[in-house]
Amino acid sequence: MIRLHNVFKFFRTKGGAKIILDHVSMDFRAGISYGILGINGAGKSTTMRMLAGTDLPNAGAITRSARVSWPLGFSGGLHPAMTGRENVQFVARIYGQNPARAIEFVEDFAEIGSYMDEPYFKYSSGMAQRLAFGLSMAIDFECYLIDEVTAVGDSRFQQRCHDEFAKRRDHADVIMISHSMETIRTYCSRAVVLAHGVMHEFSDVDDAVELYNKLNQ
Repeated sequence: MIRLHNVFKFFRTKGGAKIILDHVSMDFRAGISYGILGINGAGKSTTMRMLAGTDLPNAGAITRSARVSWPLGFSGGLHPAMTGRENVQFVARIYGQNPARAIEFVEDFAEIGSYMDEPYFKYSSGMAQRLAFGLSMAIDFECYLIDEVTAVGDSRFQQRCHDEFAKRRDHADVIMISHSMETIRTYCSRAVVLAHGVMHEFSDVDDAVELYNKLNQ
């Protein structure tokens, strides 16, 4: 589904190079949902953006053989001067979805009312997240990338998010970042711990959680 081949990713900082992935090769296989664990600053979100293609490695290659989402809730691709409705229509057309059906879904799901017809730059951070999350759910993907986005909104909206994911788990995989080990156990059958530029893959999620807890001590 997603293959990393000798991927090297680093950032230059005042203290020197910060290595995120140190020539990592790994397959995220179809039919399996993965959790990505790591302490703060390990590079989980950067890795997620590379899996989506919104960020690029410094060396190596990442290939995708499935329809992979952008990181859910990521709104960087939405145009600030366009209305919410126009953004939904634009993205739906790019992905070959029915724009009218996508708008109907997002209007119901995001619950932002008349702001659907306001420029996106006028949105609060909460409304922007709701729109971006609803748009992610309006497109049919084979793999959903999730970066802590199930914490969007109040408890009722979070439950709606969980319910929508439950509907998709029968036909789509998940690659998820979460600091909630219960959430990882619920959604994922395998896990990866990112530490010091290396991906440690575990077939047992509890073994990954054990390593993660040790790194956090």
